[in-house]
Amino acid sequence: MDKNIFNIINNFLYYIKTVKNFSDMTIKSYNEDLNQFWDYCVSYNITNIDQINIRFVKSFIMHLSQNNYEKTSISRKISALRGLFNYAIKNDYITINPLKGIKNPKTKRTLPDIISQLDYENIENSIIHDDNPLLTKTIFELLYGCSLRVSEVCNLKISNFDFNKKFIKITGKGNKTRIVPIGNKSLSILLEYFNNFRSNSNLNESFLINQKGKKLYPKFIYNIVRKYLSLNTNLKKKSPHILRHSSATHMLDNGADLMAVKEILGHSKLSTTQIYTHVSIERLKEAHKRAHPKS
Repeated sequence: MDKNIFNIINNFLYYIKTVKNFSDMTIKSYNEDLNQFWDYCVSYNITNIDQINIRFVKSFIMHLSQNNYEKTSISRKISALRGLFNYAIKNDYITINPLKGIKNPKTKRTLPDIISQLDYENIENSIIHDDNPLLTKTIFELLYGCSLRVSEVCNLKISNFDFNKKFIKITGKGNKTRIVPIGNKSLSILLEYFNNFRSNSNLNESFLINQKGKKLYPKFIYNIVRKYLSLNTNLKKKSPHILRHSSATHMLDNGADLMAVKEILGHSKLSTTQIYTHVSIERLKEAHKRAHPKS
């Protein structure tokens, strides 16, 4: 049996792509993290997976720490290794998991950056001057109005939409399917885009396309969002995910049920959604601090 670490890493990456249906972003991160581990192995003349023990894994983690990697990055790399070695055990490359007993470093969970509802209104007003305002408005409605991830927006097919029943069928992380409602304001923009650009298309074709008729890619959406967040906010980070964070927070601010928000976002754990309750509480504290005479 071939026990070369590099080959097993490639087999594992193929497995999580074709069998486990991990997202492209997750596969890219795993690829970078595991190849970094492979480079570290080579530097110690270790090429076979059964040469790796818990002591060596700990030395790799120490190496990361000494090179000033953030705890969140180290935690992600350990998770990638854990997946690799679980795969190796399942396929009889090894019998003992060298990560057994190794825990991810404890990290302080930071509250996500969000924009205000006024910021979003300002963004909507500034989009009027865009080169392709309808496409840009549609992207923002999907990210904010429907709380979708960038990968989900890019992968939308026309068949995912039911405009009559006002919902989108989304296939998210882990190939899990969920139903996301479309609000009336978002619906009018999505319908306008559909009627102008996609009404005569095949149901299995991409919903969003560029001027060349090609499916949108994540970098295109990142550039659009970065442009309008730069124009209308003072945020240092200008990721499309901020719109999803903002959408969830604003729903809770306006009295949405936590479990309903969890289902809309497609979270597998309620604890992931609960971070937005903390954001709402912090916003309330800030409002109280600014306005209450006893503050």
